Parts: sequence; structure tokens; C-alpha cells
Amino acid sequence: MRIAVIGAGGQLGTDLVKVFGEYDCLPLTHQDIEVADRERCYEVLKKLAPEVVINTAAFHQVDACEDDPGRAFMVNAVGAKNVAEACLEINATCVFISTDFVFDGRKGAPYTESDAPSPVSTYGISKLAGEFYTRRAPKHYVMRVASLFGAAGASGKGGNFVEAMVKKGRAGEKISVVDDLWMSPTYTGDAAGLIKKITEAKMPSGIYHVTNSGQCCWLDFAGEIFNQLNLKPDLSPIKSVQLKQKALRPAFSALQSEKLNGLFGVRHWKDALTGYLVEKGYL
Repeated sequence: MRIAVIGAGGQLGTDLVKVFGEYDCLPLTHQDIEVADRERCYEVLKKLAPEVVINTAAFHQVDACEDDPGRAFMVNAVGAKNVAEACLEINATCVFISTDFVFDGRKGAPYTESDAPSPVSTYGISKLAGEFYTRRAPKHYVMRVASLFGAAGASGKGGNFVEAMVKKGRAGEKISVVDDLWMSPTYTGDAAGLIKKITEAKMPSGIYHVTNSGQCCWLDFAGEIFNQLNLKPDLSPIKSVQLKQKALRPAFSALQSEKLNGLFGVRHWKDALTGYLVEKGYL
């Protein structure tokens, strides 16, 4: 099986290249392909002729998307359209990586694949548009992930939440973390593994939630990081409104899958965090 991974240098892309290493895996960075450039996108994918294209390319700086909605839609929506249409032309399966931010967070319980999206930010709206474009390809998967942490760090964000907490905790800084935003912390190694299993099993086209199990608020996530590392920094809660961020965040955007329903083993986020800390050499 020949698989092209767009965004191969990113946090999730790096682990996708690893898990698909037994196949003919083609890692594509931003230098290799620009999804927002239709002609270039078509040219590259036609030449490579992969059977599966995994599109992880995204403008995912949530607040920056509010300042530059044009760029957000060019990458997250138009880019997804270009990839999906190229996949249609070369008869490839199109895999689009989406986000928990397509939901408004008002459900108060984990969202499943059958819940109706209702994004509250430009980022979420642009990614939902990307989902709709992807679904125009006959063979497609929309894989929703959430609150990612991986060894490669997030491109454009300078690391990830775990790394930021480790650095602050070891430096003995006073740390304030929001306690009113709930989500599903997800290790990119595990998300990549689930994407591989779904693709290999040739599951029906559609939307899949690929996160670690369980949910927590960001404060509890930070607390578990420090607990596992045996660090005891000065950690205190704050409310999200105090951060004065430009983009609205869903208050409760945890995800779970009703489609997979125990079909593949999914680690709890605390166990996944341990795996990450081991991989990074912290444990």
C-alpha cells in the first residue's frame, strides 16, 4: 500500500510516518506540497499516485485564525477541497484530520460521531468546511483528534502543553491553568495507531473520533503531568475568560467513538501520558 502523509513534519504527521513505515510511505512536508495551491497539489499527488492520502496540513493557531480567516479557510477548507478532488481523480482514499473544535461544547458530555457540529471559532468553522469538502470524495475518512501531544511537538506552536508544563514545573515557576475547559488529551502515537488500524481494516467511509479515552480539564491534565514526574510546583486554577483569548473555545469538547466501540484497544489518557513521558525520556 502506498500512502502519502501531508504535513509529515508535524506532531501527528511524524507519528503517522512511523506507524505506516512498513508500507510504501511518502512523507510530504510544506516544501513538497502546498495544499492551498490547487495546481501544485494535483501535480504532486498525480505524480506519486498513492492509494491513500492523509492530510494533516492545517492552520491550527486558534487565535491567529480570528485575525486571518482568509488563511484559515485557504489551508483548512480550500486545501482540503484540493486534496479531496485530487484523490477523486487518482482513485485514492482521502483522510482528513479534523478537530474537537467543530463542536460548541454545550452538550456537557463527550461528543460522538453522530452529534451535530456547531463550531464557535473561525478555526472550528474552517475545519468543518474541510470536513464537508473531504466527504465529497467517494472514499474518505474524517478523523477527529483533540488536544494532541507528541514527541515532535506542534508545528507553529513551539512544542505542546506537556512540554510547557514540564519546563515550568522544573523551573519552579508559579503556574496557572484553566479549570473550566474540558477535553480529551490525546497522544499522537496512539492517534496515529488508530488511524492506521481504521485504514488497514478498510472501515466504511465516514467520520471517526480517534482520541485516547477519558476526559479532564486542563488543570487536571497539568496536575497529572506533575504527579507522574513527582514535581510539586505552585499550581493554581484560573478561568478561561481571564486569558482574554480572541477565539472562543468549547467548554466541553471531549470526544469518544461510538463507531469503533471497543473494536480497537484505546488507552486512557493517563496511560498515554505515561507512554509519552517514557518516549521523551522523562520517566
